[in-house]
Amino acid sequence: MRKKIIGSIFCAVSVPAMAQSAVTIYGVVDEGINYTNNVDGHSLFELQSGFAQGSRWGFKGVEDLGGGTKAVFQLENGFNVSTGRLGQGGLLFGRQAYVGLRNDSIGAVTLGRQYDAVVDYVAQTTANGNWAGYMFSHVYDNDNTDNSFRVNNSVKYTSPTFGGFQFGGMYGFSNSTDFANNRHYSFGGQYANGRLLIAAAYQQTDNPSATAGGALNNAGDANFIGTRLRIFGAGTNYAFGATTLGFSYTNTE
Repeated sequence: MRKKIIGSIFCAVSVPAMAQSAVTIYGVVDEGINYTNNVDGHSLFELQSGFAQGSRWGFKGVEDLGGGTKAVFQLENGFNVSTGRLGQGGLLFGRQAYVGLRNDSIGAVTLGRQYDAVVDYVAQTTANGNWAGYMFSHVYDNDNTDNSFRVNNSVKYTSPTFGGFQFGGMYGFSNSTDFANNRHYSFGGQYANGRLLIAAAYQQTDNPSATAGGALNNAGDANFIGTRLRIFGAGTNYAFGATTLGFSYTNTE
């Protein structure tokens, strides 16, 4: 006789109309025109949705549970302004979809489809991950600093800020009997003090897209990936009034 044992951790948030609860509806519509001087020997004018940042709309909510603990969620849809199509391979909430708990003293734990540590910490020190968008990204956005992919089936921890320092980590499940097949893990941190920001992060994904329900899936995300994807990055920014100077380094294997 075979026995099948299933263990589960369940986290859900219901946000009623109460004074201590808040739901925010937000969005960005970004459309531009590209000119390329040589495409097969001809110049090309074309519309480009998400020129500086991806067009999106979404919901995010918080409910105070008392004792400094809050229930949080975010659902974010991406879309193409030029055609009206859903982004991220047609996923309804392809940009973000997560739920979790946040405590002012302990930090936050969230579950769902989320950004990895490279996006959370290093991308903000780069031009493309901050203000310039895909035009300043590396080829195929191979370091993911322009958010080309998100991590499915992920559990993420984000610490509170301690004297300007914050850190976090993520694990994306393979959802497979082969534990290491299409799994993801990443971690990073940042230090912010007035005008100065310093950040670093590392992420690794084993056999991305090897399983349809794992951490990374090319059906929903376009990115340059291999059998094993490793990304390390670090950067720093310093602001002078309205001007910000920065330097960043990433290495993708």
